[in-house]
Amino acid sequence: MLNSKKFTLDDLKPNTRIYFVGIGGISMYGLARLAKDAGFIVGGSDNHPSERTELLKSEGIKIYDKQLAKNITDFKPDFLVMTAAILKENKEIKKAAKLGLQVLDRAEFLGAFTRTYKRIINVSGTHGKTTTTSMTSLMMIEAGADPTVHLGADLGVFDGSVRVGSKDRDLLVSEACEYNRSFLNFTSTTAIITNIDHDHVDVYPTIGKVIDVFAKFMNLCKDKAYVVVTGHDVNTAKAVAKAKKAFEKAGRKFPTLITCARDSKICEVTGKKADFIAKNIEFVEGYPNFDIVYKGTSLGRAKLRIPGSHNIDNALNAAAAAYVNGASPEAIISALNNFEGADGRFTIKGKYRGCEVVVDYAHHPSAAVATIEAASNMPHNNILVVFQPLTYNRVHDLMDEYVKSLLPCRKVLFAEIFSDRESTTMGVSSKNICDKINKLGGDAEFYADKKALRRRIDELIEPGDIILILGPEDIRKLGDELCPKE
Repeated sequence: MLNSKKFTLDDLKPNTRIYFVGIGGISMYGLARLAKDAGFIVGGSDNHPSERTELLKSEGIKIYDKQLAKNITDFKPDFLVMTAAILKENKEIKKAAKLGLQVLDRAEFLGAFTRTYKRIINVSGTHGKTTTTSMTSLMMIEAGADPTVHLGADLGVFDGSVRVGSKDRDLLVSEACEYNRSFLNFTSTTAIITNIDHDHVDVYPTIGKVIDVFAKFMNLCKDKAYVVVTGHDVNTAKAVAKAKKAFEKAGRKFPTLITCARDSKICEVTGKKADFIAKNIEFVEGYPNFDIVYKGTSLGRAKLRIPGSHNIDNALNAAAAAYVNGASPEAIISALNNFEGADGRFTIKGKYRGCEVVVDYAHHPSAAVATIEAASNMPHNNILVVFQPLTYNRVHDLMDEYVKSLLPCRKVLFAEIFSDRESTTMGVSSKNICDKINKLGGDAEFYADKKALRRRIDELIEPGDIILILGPEDIRKLGDELCPKE
C-alpha cells in the first residue's frame, strides 16, 4: 500500500496501472495525461463523455463511458484515483474495496507529483488561482524554464489543462485548492496565496476555519521557501500570523515573505509598504495598465489583455513568484502582455446578435462582484447577467451574500443551482435568491428550464449589450451555444 502523504512518482514501478474514476473532470484529465507521460498505464471512466474524454482516447488512454464494476475487473488497476465528486456508492469504488485495491483522492495523487519536483510553485487562494497559475507558468516559460504545469482550466497555449515539462523534474507550477483540505497533501518551495474568503462551507463552517487551513498549508513549505501573498487581504494577514507562530513553535524559520499590493492599498500582512506594487494604474477599455515596481525599482509596464482590477492582484502575485524563481523583468512583462486568459475565466466567446458574450466561472458572491465590475468597465450599453450558483450548501450558507452581490445588477436571469457531489438540496433553490433580490427592489428572473432561459435572453438583448454568463461549466456551455465554433 502507498503512503498517501509520502509517496512520490519514483515509488511507482514502470507500467503501474492507474485507474481514474471521473477522468473527464478538468483536474483529473490533466493528471491522467501527466501520469501517462510519466510512463504509467492509464485508464478511467466518466458517465459524461466529452471532448476531454475523446482527447484522452486519442492519446491511447482506455476510457469507459459508464462507471460499472466490471470496468475494474477488465482494466485490472494497481490502484484507483477518484475525485471528491464521486460518491461512496459508486460501483467502481465498491468493486475496488471488494478486491482490496487502494483508492486515492485526486489531491493525494497530485501530492506525489509535488514531492517529486525540485521546485514547486503552488498557487492557492479562494479566488484567482487559475489565472495566477497560468500567468506564473507563462512567465517561467518566457524566462527559459521548462515547467510541468497543472491547471484547473484549459489554456490555449497548452492545448489542455496541463503542460509536460522537462524530464529532470526541475519545476512544477500547480493550482492548490483548499476544498476538502486538498492542498495539505502538497509541499511547496514557493506558495502563493491570492486571497482568503469564506467558501466551501460544507468543509469550513466559519471563516476562521478557512484561515486555519491556509496557515497549515504554509506550514508545509520546505526550508528556504517563499510565501507570496496579496498584502492588503485581511484574512491572509491572519493566516500568516498563525503560520508564523506554528513555525516558531516548531523551531523553524518562516519562509521569505513577499507581499504584493496596489499602490493605494495598505499592506495588512506586515504593516509596511508591499514588496511588489502596482503603480500608475489606468484602465483602457476595461483592461488594466500599470507599472510593476519591486522595492522601488520598476520592472516594466504591464498592459493586460484580461479585464478587472482583481487581475492586477493576480498579476502581481504571479510576477513576484516568477521573479524569485529566476524570471527576468522582461520575461514577466512579456508574458503578462501576451496572456489572453484561461478558459472560463472572463472568456469572450464572440458576438451573438450584436452582443458580446462573456463566460466566467464566478459562482461565489465575491467572484461575481469582481467579474461584473470587470465587465462594467468595458464598452457596452447594458449588461445582462446569467447566473448559476454552484452547490446547495454554498447557497444555503451564503444566501445573503448572493443577494447583496447581484442586487445592483440591471437584470439577472437565474438557472437552478448545479451540484454533482450533494445528495440533498438543503431546501434551497436559485429562486430563493431571485425572490429576495426582487423583494429588495432588484430585477431578477428564475428559469428551471434552460431552453426557456435561452428564449428570454433573445427577448431582452439589444446590439451593444454584454451577455455575462457566470457559474460552473453547466451554464457556461450556453456561451458555446450562442457562439458556436466555426
